[in-house]
Parts: sequence; structure tokens; C-alpha cells
Amino acid sequence: MAIQELVDEVERSYRETQERLSDPAVYNDHREAADVGRRLKELEGPYKLAEAWRGVREDLDAAQDDGDLRELVPELEERLGTLEEDLKLALVESDPADHKDVLVEIRQGVGGDEAALWAGDLYRMLTRYAERRGFKTEVLSVSESEGGGFKEVTFAVKGDGAYSIFKWEGGTHRVQRVPQTESQGRIHTSTATVAVMPEAEEVEVEIDPNDLKIDVYRSTGPGGQSVNTTDSAVRITHVPTGLVVAMQDEKSQLQNKAKALRVLRARLYELERRKQREEQEAERRSQIGTGERAEKIRTYNFAESRVTDHRIKLTQHRLDAILDGELDEFTEAIAAEDRQRALEA
Repeated sequence: MAIQELVDEVERSYRETQERLSDPAVYNDHREAADVGRRLKELEGPYKLAEAWRGVREDLDAAQDDGDLRELVPELEERLGTLEEDLKLALVESDPADHKDVLVEIRQGVGGDEAALWAGDLYRMLTRYAERRGFKTEVLSVSESEGGGFKEVTFAVKGDGAYSIFKWEGGTHRVQRVPQTESQGRIHTSTATVAVMPEAEEVEVEIDPNDLKIDVYRSTGPGGQSVNTTDSAVRITHVPTGLVVAMQDEKSQLQNKAKALRVLRARLYELERRKQREEQEAERRSQIGTGERAEKIRTYNFAESRVTDHRIKLTQHRLDAILDGELDEFTEAIAAEDRQRALEA
């Protein structure tokens, strides 16, 4: 849509919404009045930008036709361009969870010990990316495999806007490389899955203690040997949903229970968000994907030092830098694509 059409559309929508709000039929229906009022509030920012754009556009036309004002043209053109970008972005609804901290769960997928090593590589990549962005990380739970690497690792990323950055990492990450144990030099394909969830506040997700089944047991290390003489490990089952969270890394039962509840709260919050998204997007299926674990989002090919993001068809030949946490280019490209699709919708 051309910018002039966009401005016309925003102004028309704003005026129509104002008129609807003053319609007695709407005014007397409390629910509809609230919906229309909310829509008017959403349109206020874009409407002000559209009005500002119109004013600058008129000033620019005047300056181009007036020799005395011609020196103002570059400045006005720059201002117009900025307003156009601001207007487009203002029309894209942001995810209300974007500002939140996140919990990230990485699990080995297909490929045995090699998949566990790959899960470890992804853990290093994502924690280094967090550091580069100025976020703090906190390990919540680790289950190591006997051959090195992780069967599963859960960690938190803390900082304003963490979810807006890390949500694009959710999905299946596939690696193609020769394992150290492979004597014939054959390339193997392995996977690991990443789940990214906004961390929920206690007030956002109330958990009824009666819905929880809590088991305690002795924590175990790789190979099943007991690493603790007390029953400090905790397994919490949320009976209504069947979600299970187990924690054993802390020495005390109380600490393990607190961590398990954090993860459970995030999973329940994400479950509810997914349900809402599915209702909203029943008619619109984005090419970006939904971040479901089964979706293959990226392939890392060691032989060619190549990383391909399948959602945006972006390929880069700098595997080492990417595994060291240089993911900005992917994040920015996916976020831009997502904004563009939202604009088109």
C-alpha cells in the first residue's frame, strides 16, 4: 500500500471509529463501547503520525515550488521518510509479552550422543547471544548425557525485551557434521529442539495448590547413580493439563520446588497464549511459523560453514561467528519479515 493510501486509510478509520463511539446503539452496549473505545485508543498514535505526515508533505510541496524555501527540501524529505517508517511500525501490533524475561528449554533431538553435544553447542550459542545483547542468564536445570553435552537444559534470560529477541529461536535446530566418533568421515544429521517461553508473574498465572501432585526423590547424575543422600529432587505434575516439571539441581527441596514452579508457571502461561493465538490466527497462517518445536527453523552445515534460516530463506557462511552468539542478523531479518506480514494483514 502506498504511503498516501495508508495515511488516508488511518484517517478514515479514526474518524469512523469516533463516529461509532458516539452512536447511541454502540454507546448503550457496554461491551461494544469498550471494544470501540480500545480501538480508538490504538488508532490515536497512528492518527497523530498521519496528520504530522500530511503537514510535512504540504510543507515539502510548498518548498519545492518556492525558490526561497528550496534549501529546506532535504530536511523535510528526511523528516517525511522518518514519519513514514514510524507510521508503518505504529500500525503493527506488538506482542504484549515482548518486554518479558524468558525461560529457554533445549532438548537433544534425533541423533543420540551427537544430538546431546549439539544441544550443548546451542546452549553456548544462545547464552553468548544473551551476553552480547546485555542480558543476564541463570541456569535452572541441567541433565547431562554420559557422552558429554546435554539431554536437556533449562535457563532464564533476564532483561527488558528478552522475549522479543529470543522468541525467534524456538523450534528445531538441525546440524550436519562429522561426529568425533565417526571413523569413516561421514556426515551425520542431528537435531535439538528449543522452546522459548515468556516468564510469567505470579499474578498472571495463579496455580491452585490442589491442582498439583508433588513427588520428592533422590537426585541422580548421568548413569543413574544417586548424587544426594536426601530426597531433595522434586517432580511437580499439574493435574488439569498433565504438564510435568522436575528439578534436582539445588541441594534443598524448597529451592527445587521454587524453580519447578517458575518453569511450570511459564509453561502454563505459554499454553494459554498459544490457545489465544490459535483462536486469533485460525484464518491467517504466517509463513514465519508458530515456533512449534516440530518446525525445523535452521540448519547448521559444518562442512560448508553454512547456516540457513528456513523461515526467511537467509543463508550465511560464517558458522563459527554464529555459534559464538552473533545472531543479530537473523533476529533482525525475521522480526522485519514478521512486521511486514503483519502490515500486509
